[in-house]
Amino acid sequence: MGGEPAVRLPGDTTPGPADPRSRAALVRFLRRSRFWTVASTGPEGAPQAAVVGVAVTDRLELVFDTLTSTRKSKNLRRDARAALVMYSGAATAQIEGVVDEPKDAELERVRADYLATFPDGAERITWPEITWVRVRPLWLRINDFGGAAPTTLELDAAALAALQA
Repeated sequence: MGGEPAVRLPGDTTPGPADPRSRAALVRFLRRSRFWTVASTGPEGAPQAAVVGVAVTDRLELVFDTLTSTRKSKNLRRDARAALVMYSGAATAQIEGVVDEPKDAELERVRADYLATFPDGAERITWPEITWVRVRPLWLRINDFGGAAPTTLELDAAALAALQA
């Protein structure tokens, strides 16, 4: 990462030097799409995918709600690895990470972020099977195919951990 040229993230018009590897720039880009596809591994090892509403926290966490009876919930409780994909125009983001279901103060924090993005989610809080899933990215790749030449930004677990610190 050190000597790489800084490439502006798709749609980023923030004044000043472009640094797509900043947490704020990544959060701004990832928030451009509220609906993502999440993939998990089924009990027989087959991939399973679903569209979910995702909120991106300032800490670069992805949060969605689901029912505990869904395939994705059961899959993620059994195997806490997930892959998520979003697109915005000609740009895409792919994320692989680990999931958990926050409790207590952490649940309140991520649920507040989720409800800021999806105010209608407040109606679901009392549902008996509702849960909130947090994804902590371990790998991220952003591709922008909208320019004269495609641009790519890829961050591994170490680079993402440095951003989340």
